Amino acid sequence: MPTLPKPGPGAGFDRLIAVDGGSTDGTLDVLRRAGIEVFEQTRRGRGAACIEAMEKFTADAYLFFSPDGNEDVADLPKFRGYLDDGADLVIASRMMAGAVNEEDAGFFKPRKIANLGFNLGANLVFRRSGPFITDSINGFRAIRRTLAERLQLDAADYTIEYQMTIRALRAGARVIEFPTHEYPRIAGQTGAPSFATGVSFIRRFFTELRVPAPT
Repeated sequence: MPTLPKPGPGAGFDRLIAVDGGSTDGTLDVLRRAGIEVFEQTRRGRGAACIEAMEKFTADAYLFFSPDGNEDVADLPKFRGYLDDGADLVIASRMMAGAVNEEDAGFFKPRKIANLGFNLGANLVFRRSGPFITDSINGFRAIRRTLAERLQLDAADYTIEYQMTIRALRAGARVIEFPTHEYPRIAGQTGAPSFATGVSFIRRFFTELRVPAPT
């Protein structure tokens, strides 16, 4: 697990909470020994974990970080700066100029190509104003509570970030991105099989077409 700074102004966040989806590998013991508050979710899924956390804990904004090694701890303080400057949703982009995607070193980049396709669809169909969003599905992001409440997020699975981006674009929210460096996973395999996850994103795209724009 990456070493996170203690909560405080310099860290970019004031409270640190881990959401546990029922781990049985000793993760909870590690977290508690580190003094990290643990919240055990009641509904299955990555999206459900995000939604439950926002429902349970009151904050001005929520910053989501996955401790699998992909996300750069040094970027954590940057989110607060953009939020303080008026952003509603801040995304650490793996696709924009100056960013590094985990697949950049390889010749074949299926995940990156798929991500770019989802980005294009979201921008062409749902964007009302503002810049082109380069990384619509990355989970390393922060959102203001007021916007999260407007968006009425309900995606319980891995499409939660895609839904968040699409609805933020439809709402005309101020979305800001900054380049990030995506590192390889520390250990273990991803819980999101590529083909099945891709299908779920396609379904999410067409589901959002039928949902009224946030008011």
